[in-house]
Amino acid sequence: MNTKYNLTFTGKLVVLLLLGSTLFVASCKNDVKSADEKEKDSSIRNKIALNAYSFNSPLRNDSIDIFDLLDFCSELGFDGVDITGYYFPGYPIPPSDEYIYNVKKRAFELGLDICGTGVRNDFCNPDPAVRELDKELTKKWILVAEKLGAPALRILQGNDISEEHSWDELAGWATEVIIECADFGKEHGVVLEIQNHNNFLKTSEDVIKILELVNHDWVGLMLDIGSYRTADPYQDIEETIKYAISWQLKENVHIDGVETPVDLNRIKEIILNSDYKGYLPIETLGAGNPYTKVEHFYSEVMGILK
Repeated sequence: MNTKYNLTFTGKLVVLLLLGSTLFVASCKNDVKSADEKEKDSSIRNKIALNAYSFNSPLRNDSIDIFDLLDFCSELGFDGVDITGYYFPGYPIPPSDEYIYNVKKRAFELGLDICGTGVRNDFCNPDPAVRELDKELTKKWILVAEKLGAPALRILQGNDISEEHSWDELAGWATEVIIECADFGKEHGVVLEIQNHNNFLKTSEDVIKILELVNHDWVGLMLDIGSYRTADPYQDIEETIKYAISWQLKENVHIDGVETPVDLNRIKEIILNSDYKGYLPIETLGAGNPYTKVEHFYSEVMGILK
């Protein structure tokens, strides 16, 4: 018998057995890891914020101010807040630096991100003088956003389609202004968020068309799920989520003109199947106590999405 051959064969066999055991253990670990990852992937990681419009009435009638809103957001557990420009004293005139920095300081103390602000504008107005004024307004509030530490400014593209002008003509006017404002925003580290607001932009097709016309790295979509008034708004959401840089997550969607409670499980599925990693600001609308409405919707969102 060849002892040397037997030892070599035995050694190889041992190595193969050890290698097989190692691969089996590694496979088991990978199976466990995959299960853990699947469980982890069943909840979203996006930060939940509040859009200040949820408190539109009390903010407008001065029964609360921005600092009260920040306190509420912190107490409830929000990660951030989107403070629309017209809740700052003196809007459309930008607030003083002192006021801006006090808001910024208070948010920091409370552990809140100011994830955005916004203006009311009409870049589709047939009057070029109006468009020029709104362009300057947008630039002024880009500077406010920069001072606030807000990474984004929400803009509207324009009001309803005019009977005297085609969609393409209005889109051309808006695109020209948006690009100039986006260039300015880039210089100051502020991204522009175009909100689909069921006026000029009504469908996913409209949204995609305007964003492709603008074609600017510093412009994205504020995905307003309540403003797609189509047969299947969830399809519109799916088709435009890749353009989204922020949201307005609302209590209701509109299906064939009928206001219907949002299916948060469906929204969760859409987000998980996308690459969206940004903020999810919620916004409650309509009659009722805003504190109660926000608390209820926040609880629903956290219970299903998280």
